[in-house]
Amino acid sequence: MQILIEAFALPGRTCPVSPGFPGYSDIHVAVQPRARDEALLSPQPGDAVSAAWTLDCTASRGASGADFTGPWIQGRPGQRFIYLSWTGVDSAGVVTRFRRAKLMLDAVDSSVADDAVSRGRLVARLGLTDAKGRPLCAAVRPPLVAWSSEAPH
Repeated sequence: MQILIEAFALPGRTCPVSPGFPGYSDIHVAVQPRARDEALLSPQPGDAVSAAWTLDCTASRGASGADFTGPWIQGRPGQRFIYLSWTGVDSAGVVTRFRRAKLMLDAVDSSVADDAVSRGRLVARLGLTDAKGRPLCAAVRPPLVAWSSEAPH
């Protein structure tokens, strides 16, 4: 099975300094693997028109509904999520992870999750800029993300 993440409305390549926020440049967003020592998946520039990632996973049906596992899925059963990690690069070329958005899989409607298991793909569509114009972070649930199912292409 697959999970497809389709992102739009990215915040830009820089995030200026503001009170309580240090600011970052050369911003990218990528999927973070469960194993923290592994590389981020397909970093996309913060000023891209859109970004997409296709994640292979395993889906199973349990008493509490569909459950998704795999190298890109974080958390315990009933609390699964996918991290989108934001990085910035300073003038010395040092990459810093500074924010993460958690796409909460427990927020997927059970009928959509079950249909995705049957059809083969769960799709997340979301904008990646928060209300302050910064990279989206924290737990992301509907209506900030729209979940649907489809057959893989």
